[in-house]
Amino acid sequence: MGVVAGHRGVSHKLWVITARTRRCVTAAEIDYEALFAATPSPCLVLTPDLTIVEANRSYLETTGRTREDLVGRYMFDAFPCEQDAGLRGMRSLKTSVRRAAVTRQRDIQGPQKYDIPVADRPGEFEERYWSTFTSPVLGLDGEAALFVVRTEDVTGFVTHQAQEDPDRHQAMEAELFGRAKELYESYEELRRAYARERQVALTLQRAMLPEVDLQHPGDVAVRYLPAVDTLHVCGDWYELIELDETRLAVAVGDVVGHGLSAAGVMGQLRSALSTAVQSLAEPAPALQALGRYALSVEGALASTAIQAVIDKAEQKITYSCAGHLPPVLLQPDGTVDFLDQATDPPLGLNPLGTPRPQAERRYASGATLVLYTDGLVERRGEDIDDGLGRLADSVGRHGGLDSESLADAVLADLGVADGAADDTALVVVRL
Repeated sequence: MGVVAGHRGVSHKLWVITARTRRCVTAAEIDYEALFAATPSPCLVLTPDLTIVEANRSYLETTGRTREDLVGRYMFDAFPCEQDAGLRGMRSLKTSVRRAAVTRQRDIQGPQKYDIPVADRPGEFEERYWSTFTSPVLGLDGEAALFVVRTEDVTGFVTHQAQEDPDRHQAMEAELFGRAKELYESYEELRRAYARERQVALTLQRAMLPEVDLQHPGDVAVRYLPAVDTLHVCGDWYELIELDETRLAVAVGDVVGHGLSAAGVMGQLRSALSTAVQSLAEPAPALQALGRYALSVEGALASTAIQAVIDKAEQKITYSCAGHLPPVLLQPDGTVDFLDQATDPPLGLNPLGTPRPQAERRYASGATLVLYTDGLVERRGEDIDDGLGRLADSVGRHGGLDSESLADAVLADLGVADGAADDTALVVVRL
């Protein structure tokens, strides 16, 4: 029998193929408990306080334990240790779980010596070496509720020459632990370096994205949420500028890169577009100028942006898009539309001298315009149309709220109120 995943994971279905039949199986028909039990790698499920919730067959076979020996017990009561090496292994696993909880990502630990008690001989321990992979399982609140710990028994690799050459075995063990320590220290230094860069980048990003300061602010809300992933912060931006008493220029953009360099590029593009739209007063010529400027800025190529100019006197929105997702317009009657009639390639990718498209859309008093970046709607393994559909539904359902409340409601509905895998910028303007 073979199993093939459904297209892009969107349908949550599997094709189960046998010699006689080929049929579609829904997620509801899959016995996930049986799948976990049959997983060939030894796996445990732990709570944040290291209580064992479940163990698969491979883990039980590897450790010589029964499910009743383990489930419901504190990890290190089920597997007590007496040696210093065992204590190091215990601390290592605790650290791995804490790190996975904070980062919400898989944490990998190199080989650790942790001898386990012989099941039928009290007081005796069997020499074992383990590598662990700790993956957090997030709850509805986005916090780690459980941890799947996959363990690999690497004892044979470490000790395969022990009987023939004890001295060589001892040297191998020392070398292995020395290298593991070096790798761990390098990993920790890299983690600290990323944390420092994240903090500097976020400080720079926030300094360049101040609170809205308009002469006639009206009902406007802005949000910037950094990515949860250390490697994916910064690069998203927004801008609001009053061109005169009746016209408001609104823009959002997204730089391709991340981190400190992306924050720097973001600042340059944001400032350049601000200057261009104030000078040219129209979205398409402003983005045309920004595209030419992007060619001279390292890291700016293929960045995206949407520029809109709201004319409150004529009740119309003029807009142009450089590879960015379309804004959402909510009319007072509840109609929700995407402004997608003036879409062009990202910055620097259209032929030089080719005019960018520009479109207009009329609106009624009381309408709402929503601009955003892809972190709000994109999800791995999901079609972008699904995210856009959720956004349209959220804006439509909460259309009666003021801009601040609507912004918070949209972030909550789309599951990014506490951050997501990518940055999110959001602008809500009541018209």
